[in-house]
Amino acid sequence: MTATGNTPPAEGEAQATRQSRLHRLMRYIPLIAPVLLWAVPCWVLLHSGQHWPLPVTLIGTALFAVGLICMPLAMVRGHGRRQQDRAAILGDTLLGSSWVLFTWSVLLGVFLRLGLTLAGVGQSQDRARIVTWAVVGVTAVLLGWGYAEARRVPRVRRLDVQLPRLGAGLDGIRVVLITDTHYGPLDRAHWSARVCETVNALEADLVCHTGDIADGTAARRRAQAAPLGTVRATRARVYVTGNHEYYSEAQGWVDLMDELGWEPLRNRHLLLERGGDTLVVAGVDDVTAESSGLAGHRAHLAGALNGADPDLPVLLLAHQPKFVDRAAAAGVDLQLSGHTHGGQIWPFHHLVHLDQPALAGLSRHGTRTLLYTSRGTGFWGPPFRVFAPSEITLLVLRSPRG
Repeated sequence: MTATGNTPPAEGEAQATRQSRLHRLMRYIPLIAPVLLWAVPCWVLLHSGQHWPLPVTLIGTALFAVGLICMPLAMVRGHGRRQQDRAAILGDTLLGSSWVLFTWSVLLGVFLRLGLTLAGVGQSQDRARIVTWAVVGVTAVLLGWGYAEARRVPRVRRLDVQLPRLGAGLDGIRVVLITDTHYGPLDRAHWSARVCETVNALEADLVCHTGDIADGTAARRRAQAAPLGTVRATRARVYVTGNHEYYSEAQGWVDLMDELGWEPLRNRHLLLERGGDTLVVAGVDDVTAESSGLAGHRAHLAGALNGADPDLPVLLLAHQPKFVDRAAAAGVDLQLSGHTHGGQIWPFHHLVHLDQPALAGLSRHGTRTLLYTSRGTGFWGPPFRVFAPSEITLLVLRSPRG
């Protein structure tokens, strides 16, 4: 018989075998990652030639072992079925701390030690101890700074965005974007109120929230989300779901946002008119909606644009940047997204790029479509932001005929 496929049978079997091995390996990552996050710094700081006094080595190793045991246990208790906020705070903090410590143990453990060796600085033990103190110092500074960055009210990022199809009557319309507020185990009701005050000071025509409001149900995080009801806009306040809503009873969040006066754009649009010109403001559910099993929840761009004049410019809200492929195919003018957090803790952005086409800022996709990706207003999990500052975004839409 003659094979009719493009891949020879033997090659196809080999490829299937490789994929099967990869899938098996992926199952072990949750077990391997915590070990690496704690074992590598332990080795670099304590067992790579420092020759610390025995009590120092034993106590230090014991602390790393406690971290390795406590982190996954706390994460499970905090984010699993029990949903214990104190455990979540502990697990998230240990996760962020171990990631920063692991990163700089690798970087300084390799490059600083190599530089000291080439420069002929001290003996082997001296160089090992210099590396240890450098890693501890850099980690402490970054964690302190990263915590302050995560907990502060985001700075406002302003930019003009020209849309060729935007009518002159809409030139200068002000769009404020907040996203990924992630109200969670750390009570941030006061922070939420200050964010809303900052948004109101921008005197927006349109305020958008592109999802991931919180980690937890609407009933549980209601107090932190309540200040969103104070946000003002001259035209509309619109909201779409993010993937985290689908971990926490998404319909409850849709109902709460509606109660707070926001317009949930669940695969539909509204028209924003000024000066005789019109902008279509559309929104879609997150791409994870369909797999959530919730009836009627899915990302349906055709439904969102149904009935809209195809000659009008379109502003689309979609939580994840990777939705831009569908937006570009449909001729959307501007998509607003969040989800990436800009990586949140450097260098995690390299992993984010494996899943998303854009990390932060304005990018072009296809001949017409622009994508703006926010780094997010809050933070997820670890209460740190390292080289990925949060933001409230003010986009002033410009018409070439304005």
